Amino acid sequence: MTVTWTSGYGINEAGAFVEWGPKGGDQVHSPAGTLTFDRNSMCDAPARTVGWQDPGFIHMSFLNELWPNAVYVVSLFLHMILILDILTSWGINCSMVHMFGVNNYQFSASPYPGQNSLQRVVIFGDMGKDEVDGSNEYNNFQRGSLNATREPIRDLKNIDIVFHIGDICYANGYISQWDQFTAQVEPIASTVPYMIARDWIILWEYGLWGAECGVLAKTMFYVPAENRAKFWYSTDYGMFHFCIADTEHDWREGTEQYKFIEHCLALVDRQKQPWLIFLAHRVLGYSSGISYAVEGSFEEPMGRESLQKLWQKYKVDIAVYGHVHNYERTCPIYQNICTNEEKHYYKGTLNGTIHVVAGGAGASLSPFTTLQTKWSFFRDYDYGFIKLTAFDHSNLLFEYKKSRDGKVYDSFRISRDYRDILACIVDSCPSITLAS
Repeated sequence: MTVTWTSGYGINEAGAFVEWGPKGGDQVHSPAGTLTFDRNSMCDAPARTVGWQDPGFIHMSFLNELWPNAVYVVSLFLHMILILDILTSWGINCSMVHMFGVNNYQFSASPYPGQNSLQRVVIFGDMGKDEVDGSNEYNNFQRGSLNATREPIRDLKNIDIVFHIGDICYANGYISQWDQFTAQVEPIASTVPYMIARDWIILWEYGLWGAECGVLAKTMFYVPAENRAKFWYSTDYGMFHFCIADTEHDWREGTEQYKFIEHCLALVDRQKQPWLIFLAHRVLGYSSGISYAVEGSFEEPMGRESLQKLWQKYKVDIAVYGHVHNYERTCPIYQNICTNEEKHYYKGTLNGTIHVVAGGAGASLSPFTTLQTKWSFFRDYDYGFIKLTAFDHSNLLFEYKKSRDGKVYDSFRISRDYRDILACIVDSCPSITLAS
């Protein structure tokens, strides 16, 4: 577990650490690293010029060897040494130690991989931030974001982990907006793991989207990527295994990321972790968003053409994307053909992957094409998020909820056994010949 917070004190002024331990048990101290950046870390205007604000200092501590499911309490501390200058000028070397902190954040440790228990995951993309008092600000097009945070906060006792799959803040090079965003999500991120995926806006090097070059996102949010410059990674949560792609790097066959994706999908033990989920910001699967439809591809160029054989071979259950600001769900699909015509209850093998766009967390909504496709089962031009609930190794509930009221507007269930995962489907097992 990673704990991150911000203060106005650097390593020459204070030592940052956390005091933590099981609720009601002994507490230990863990040091925190301290990072910052200056305006020259930004690529260009406005982040380097009119949008610049000193970010202070970002402290990060790693809490290791957590006991699965245990409740922990965390306090954040700064240990300051104040030199009394007047006495020093008299030749007396005098200092005073001062320590202050913020107490009693509380979280539950993750279940162990494969644990058979109730596990609930919320996923959304393209949220941003908004002013609580309704005041206007530069380039403010994320009016739906307040509800996207308020509703999960109201239901936080029924959420275990959150994935924000790209288009994080929309600060557009105005660094103070990151403070506003982190304050907006703090009630969630200080209670359950808050994982992110990389998007194109935070990497944009020149003026239109702020020229932040991804510095703020990768400094403020830690993900378990082997290379922080390449934001692809895998993570486990109980019966779930997640493979998170970085759609700002090449994913085609033969690339480093393609090899990672295949390794991530192949690594999972489906008997222990039956629910295999693929996440990415840009749509690598299917979307009826008008921007993709006018190209005739309904996807990023060479998206599913490159990856669908991996999804099929390793039997990915659900692939979720952002980037398009609406909600859409497909049938279980492979090579543009629905492999199962059922819409709300899947029993046994899926025979394909269900693709979902969940980019309606707050930014201005994206229209759908008027073209009707056979693979698009449900579309919604509104703000919302999705929730996955694993009841056990055999039963999963998928829900799409609107942010404005938290009610379910689309759902389906999967019910199956391990043998259904093992079953051979099209292109999922080696070809058998008379010779073999």
